[in-house]
Amino acid sequence: MGAKCARRSAERQLVNIRVGQGFDIHRFNTEPTPGRALILGGEVFDGMRSLVGHSDADVIAHAVADALLGAAGLGDIGQYFPDTDARWKNANSLELLAEVARMVAAAGWTIGNVDCSVVCEEPKLAPRREAMQRNVSTAAGAPVTIKGRRAEGLGALGRAEGIACWAVAVITKTNEENGTK
Repeated sequence: MGAKCARRSAERQLVNIRVGQGFDIHRFNTEPTPGRALILGGEVFDGMRSLVGHSDADVIAHAVADALLGAAGLGDIGQYFPDTDARWKNANSLELLAEVARMVAAAGWTIGNVDCSVVCEEPKLAPRREAMQRNVSTAAGAPVTIKGRRAEGLGALGRAEGIACWAVAVITKTNEENGTK
């Protein structure tokens, strides 16, 4: 294969790989909220303050959904599940993520993987990391890794006023020319 042909092949392949970045942040409820639990990555953290949000406020599922939508060029989570719509009140965010994964697939993309960094002082994520990764991976239909980070006492996150998550997703598109990914 000549250099020109190899370069064209590489250019076609690059167009078929996209990256998206997602972010979500929610503050903790200051008052106990009966019937509302802290949910991260689909795991319920009993005895912890819950997060304020229209849905279940799962920052991990929300950040993953936004990363996937962004990579596929489909907008953001608020366009599909706005906090002004009563249908999404207390919604299970893993179900919303599963719907986003279906939308990404319907647009002709395959999810490669998603990597998340969760910033919080509490709760400790390491003991529940595998379960969270399993839950979110199942909803996304692809491998999702979750890492916990502390804000080292800096800012609102460091004062344990809330939790934030950053996510990066890689997706691929089938190359119609040669039928490969």
